[in-house]
Amino acid sequence: MIRPCTLPRLCLAILITMPVAAAPVFAARPNVLLIVSDDQRPDTIHALGNERIETPNLDRLVTEGCAFTRATCGNPICTPSRAEILTGSCSFRNGVNDFGGKIKPDIPLMPRWFQNAGYRTWYVGKWHNDGTPIERGYDRTNGLYRGGGGKWYKPQVDFAGRPVTGYRGWIFQNDEGEVFPDRGVGLTGNISQNFADAAIELLKQESDKPFFLHVNFTAPHDPLMLPTGYEAKYLPAKMKLPLNFLAEHPFDHGNFAGRDEKLFQWPRTPTETRSELAAYYAVISHMDAQIGRMLDSLKSSGRLENTIVVFGSDHGLGVGSHGLRGKQSMYEHTIGVPLLMRGPGIPPDKRYTAQCYMRDIFPTLADLCGLEVPDKIDGQSLKPVLEGKRDEVHPFVVGYFRGFQRMIRKGDWKYIEYPAAQKQQLFDLKSDPAELTNLINSKEHAATRDALRNAMHSWLAERGDPLFVKTDQ
Repeated sequence: MIRPCTLPRLCLAILITMPVAAAPVFAARPNVLLIVSDDQRPDTIHALGNERIETPNLDRLVTEGCAFTRATCGNPICTPSRAEILTGSCSFRNGVNDFGGKIKPDIPLMPRWFQNAGYRTWYVGKWHNDGTPIERGYDRTNGLYRGGGGKWYKPQVDFAGRPVTGYRGWIFQNDEGEVFPDRGVGLTGNISQNFADAAIELLKQESDKPFFLHVNFTAPHDPLMLPTGYEAKYLPAKMKLPLNFLAEHPFDHGNFAGRDEKLFQWPRTPTETRSELAAYYAVISHMDAQIGRMLDSLKSSGRLENTIVVFGSDHGLGVGSHGLRGKQSMYEHTIGVPLLMRGPGIPPDKRYTAQCYMRDIFPTLADLCGLEVPDKIDGQSLKPVLEGKRDEVHPFVVGYFRGFQRMIRKGDWKYIEYPAAQKQQLFDLKSDPAELTNLINSKEHAATRDALRNAMHSWLAERGDPLFVKTDQ
């Protein structure tokens, strides 16, 4: 029989010797907030050199974290680029090289990867890819929007049968799979605010697990509807034309008949371009304010310092540069993207010139969060760059758009091929960052041209590009 006076000591001994299982291993892992804009040029952040635009919250990410100033998207069109972000693999491997493509079933998925590691995975915003977020590894969606980009002004009918203008978004399902169309996010000038509201609603939830929250904004994709209070934020007359503004591109780059190029008149005019830039900047500034609200929500809950925040875009945009309106090009204003990171393991106020892709986000986040990095993807972790152990993780970067364009950028040099147009371009980005002087016929640079061409062809052939894969006759 145990005497009553010995019980406290006995219980204490049991507590000291028994294994502690109160906190799961993943409890100390950082949270993740991944924010992706749509159609945002890399030169639209004030802290990175654009004195005209106001982006105080993106500036905050730059100064409190870091910026990769030579990040690229790989495939400059919404659906394929988003698939690369989700899979960490290039279009030739993940199965999504254009509209309608489906992600291959054996490809690792970033949300599923984090879900399997014990994270609560949430999705907010526009869904660009096949299937639904729930089917791709997200536990829950909020403020989901599935409107398109090709028929913005075609009259539609909402869920009650009432006519509406433009597309209407909807929320697909909750954790139990129930459909709630009335909670959808519609396409309005304030859609970024609606997305932020949905994200903050999720961020306020209590959980014993770390979260992975992926927010996809529609901004600044057309149609550029001015947000409330931002109607006169930027005046067209005060907007500066891009340094590489042209009335017309010198040849058909492969998308002259596409919807994006038809949004501007031919030839392009300074007046129309300035007007577009004013609206474009206003939509970006409004989105920036919503990002600030999400950051403030994290800070007020005490979770900001243990949250890795990543901001990027699926691709850039022409908006008059090189005579182009749309996104389907290999120029820096379009193949380039903003890429900012802030949080645990990320040095503050740093700029990195390491060439990288948006698909590098997947392995980088896994690495920073202490997860195993998938080995069957094209993306590379940028953690060694953040730690100062490496200057580059890719010897060069390659871009591609349908069967019309291929690009390689190595160091200060860029080589572009246009298979359908049978044109080539060679740019020295150090002396010609605006890409206005084509050196393709320069004998002085012939060796550079040939080396880049050969490296690009080999890389594309290895990844299954049908334009360069050799087949037996």
